[in-house]
Formats: sequence, C-alpha cells, structure tokens
Amino acid sequence: MNSEQQIVDYFHHFHAHPEVSWREVETTKKLAAIMTELGVKHHTFPDVTGLIAEIGEGPEVIAMRADIDALWQEVDGTLQANHSCGHDANMAMVLGALLYLKDETLTKRVRFIFQPAEELGNGSLSMIELGAIDEVSQLYGVHLRPIEELPFGQVTPALHHGSGIFLRGKIQGVDAHGARPHQGKNAIDVIAAIHQFVKSIYFSPFESYSAKLTHIQTGGDSLNIIPGAAKFALDVRSQSNGLMIELQQKISDGFTAIAKLHDVEITFEWTDYTPAAEVSETAMHIADAAIRQTLGDEATAPPIQTTGADDFHFYTIKKPELHAAMIGIGADLTPGLHHPMMSFNLKALDIGARVLANIAKHK
Repeated sequence: MNSEQQIVDYFHHFHAHPEVSWREVETTKKLAAIMTELGVKHHTFPDVTGLIAEIGEGPEVIAMRADIDALWQEVDGTLQANHSCGHDANMAMVLGALLYLKDETLTKRVRFIFQPAEELGNGSLSMIELGAIDEVSQLYGVHLRPIEELPFGQVTPALHHGSGIFLRGKIQGVDAHGARPHQGKNAIDVIAAIHQFVKSIYFSPFESYSAKLTHIQTGGDSLNIIPGAAKFALDVRSQSNGLMIELQQKISDGFTAIAKLHDVEITFEWTDYTPAAEVSETAMHIADAAIRQTLGDEATAPPIQTTGADDFHFYTIKKPELHAAMIGIGADLTPGLHHPMMSFNLKALDIGARVLANIAKHK
C-alpha cells in the first residue's frame, strides 16, 4: 500500500471510532499500535490519554501536533461522538508526515505529539506538564479549513486564531404565581437583560470580538409558575488576548449592575480559556518555504485571521521562546467545521502530510 492510501485509511479508522475529550482511550491504543507496527519509539501515560513519538537523531528537536478528540453532538437525531472538527484528519496528516519521514536520514529529532482534549481547551496544558515540548525549538500544528476560508489546493503557513472562553452562570431570584408577578423576581427577565447587555458591548471595530448566550435553562412543566432560578452560559471570543481581558471585565461589571437592578443574585465562573495565537515569524517563514517546495508558489496562501480558537497556542504562551505556527489546509470543506455532516476532499490529507514532512526536512 502506498503512503497516500495509508493516510486515507488512517483517516477512515479514526473517523469511524470517535472519542470525546479525555476519553480517547481506544484512539490512543490505535496510535500506539501504529507506532509499534512502524517501529517508532513512543510512550503513553498512565493517567492521561494521548501519545508522544519521536524519530531521528541530533540535538535539535522540532515537533508536530495533532489533536485527537471528537465532539459530542446530534447526528441524524442521535447524540454521539463525532469528528466534525477534523481531528481525525489532523491525526492522519501527522501520521502521514511520519510515514514520509521515517526512512529519511534526519539530522534532527522530530517529535509527534498526539494531544487529547483540544475541544475543552486544556489538553495542551496536560501535554506541556508531561514534557511534550521539552527541548523543542519549533512546533507545527495542522488543521483543515472551511471552503470560505481556503479552497482545495491552497495552504496557508499560519492561522491566527482568536481567543475564546466560556462563562457558566446561575441566577437566583424568587418563584411566583403567574397571576402575581409582583411577588417574584423573574429569572427570565434577568436572562433578557443579559441578552440585551452582551449585544450592546462595543470595542473598536478594527479587532473582531463577540459575546453571546449559548445556553439557557429555567422553569419547569408548570406554565403558571414564574421561575426565579436559571442557568445560562456565554461563548466569548476576541482576536487578541488583551481584548479578551477587557471583555471579561466589561461582562463582569455588567452582571453586577444587572443583579442590582433586578435585586437577584448572579454567580458565574469563567471556564475553558483558550488563548489567541502568538505566531512565530520564524516558524511561519519555514512553513511558507515548505508549502512552496511542495505545491508551488500559486498554492501558497497568505496567513489567515480566523475567529475560531485552538488550545495549540498554549504551547507558545507557556514557552514564549518556542517558534510555532499552525498550518491551514484547503480542502473544500463544507458545510463548515463542527457541522454534523462536515465533509471535505480527502486528497487534502496527503497534501498536509507532505507539507509537514518538508517542514521537518528544512535546513
């Protein structure tokens, strides 16, 4: 079997066996089995899913990272794990790079990081604690891009992701009879105030940002009860880490004012923070050269600014001297990332693998 077909077979296996964050047990076992079959030294961890492998010799270490978890979402009316974010493709492309490199005479070490729990925004932190980027001077990620960002055959040397964070909150008011609203403190009124408030947050239009309600839970089956309690959540995003700090402060101050206005208690916590990209010019130029070598100048797209988030960027936040970039692969991906029926041109997998392999061979 040639490498291109093997890469597609890897993809089909992982696509058919998705596992959600921190539960990627069988995925990790499959990755370990592949490494054993290829004769590549690797190790797993007793308490964390994921795997690290390494080939080559020499004092310099560069690394490639693939995220391995799936989403939990409704597909054809059934809630299930689903690789609609393309992490099955990311694994296949990084494994493909390994296939192309394993028989090369390398003057450096190339490390392959298969990281859990990207969808929760903190899997990279576990890999950092486990030593995944110890000694590493360069780190490269890879991800398929939706068709509106990048068509098939085009590759960008850098994705400038934004920052993202979730807020989980609770409202505690007072229940009341539907005929006596003056005796209660209606949590739905507070939710409506929160909705209007987050829509009225403004910063400079030259930098993208957003805050929106993504979850509301309140009331019961009795329609004549005004609910006093509610749970809610926000998805908050910004293109820079500095603006994210300002957004969080603005939202916190607003909730204090809304709670006072409605005479209720609002409690909340920020969770699953993902930092904005800190892209290395050095890594971006190396990736650019590898794309041109692999596909030619006409296939090399400029860097892309995207509002999506990825915990890949914790690696550079925690190790600022690390030269890192995430490569975007055009794949005619539709209808979009995280759509339960997401699909793409499978020929993009070999393109991504060959670009990564040429990055590793860069002098």
